[in-house]
Amino acid sequence: MNKNNKNIKQQIDSEIKNLRNKKSYTIRPVSPNLEKILYSMYPVLNKGFLRVIDYMGNDNSVVQAARVSYGKGTKKISEDRGLIRYLLRHRHSTPFEMCEIKFHVKLPIFVARQWIRHRTASINEYSARYSILEDEFYIPSKKNLSEQSVSNKQGRGEIIDDSLAKNIIEILKNDAENCYKNYSWMLNEPSNNHVDHDPARAGLSRELARINLTLNTYTQWYWKTNLHNFMNFLSLRSDDHSQYEIRVYSDLMMKMLKKWVPLTYEAFNDYRVSSSEFSRLSLDVIKKLISRKKINQKDSGLSKREWLELMNSLDLS
Repeated sequence: MNKNNKNIKQQIDSEIKNLRNKKSYTIRPVSPNLEKILYSMYPVLNKGFLRVIDYMGNDNSVVQAARVSYGKGTKKISEDRGLIRYLLRHRHSTPFEMCEIKFHVKLPIFVARQWIRHRTASINEYSARYSILEDEFYIPSKKNLSEQSVSNKQGRGEIIDDSLAKNIIEILKNDAENCYKNYSWMLNEPSNNHVDHDPARAGLSRELARINLTLNTYTQWYWKTNLHNFMNFLSLRSDDHSQYEIRVYSDLMMKMLKKWVPLTYEAFNDYRVSSSEFSRLSLDVIKKLISRKKINQKDSGLSKREWLELMNSLDLS
């Protein structure tokens, strides 16, 4: 863990200790397992982190919201579980929107630009117009440097060989450091210790100087979303086809989802994460396979890619 993150962690640990020493009382729904990690900082990538700042509601909140429509029902855990599974299975999203969670995230700018495509959240990002960004950069490890995929325009292929990977890492590191050095020079800030401050020279405005920074520079934000949209985020970003650098955040958040709403997590894992969806044509193929009828890709009406995906999902590849 780098020096800045160590300082932040020490401050957070002190804040958590003070908060836990205070006695508090609430009648609102809580999640005991999530309470245990509230504010705790979890490192991600080389200099990033993730922590839960706040949340509203739990599994019971989902059930309570649903029973406004379905009637009071029972309060047995088994029936609550059954209702949550029914809601998720049949895509009744509104009850899950009654729960919210807020994260503090430190992440590379290129990951943030990918993340922000999920527009169903409230975000407040560290402002480089107001403050100076730290000289912290994401440099991938050799095992995460891969060639461009030949079959997927936005994916990775084979791992780059060791000698080439070493050169690439050096280029990434040098470019980031040189750009940050120029960023510091343009700012000409007395508080910036990377260049000598020249009181006789005007500094460029922070909102313009920042445009020289590389996309692997770290930024931070608060990200708040409801449970329904949170699961949509996780289903896309924890997928094997998702970019590694955002997937590591999502995979950690998946573990936090389990601590927050274990019944919802179980249903989400069963019906979204570990399941497959089939089109009408795919179902026709499956029915013919069950009936032991011969069927091939050309006669199925499926494209080659659809056929391969179906065969893979059925372990028939």
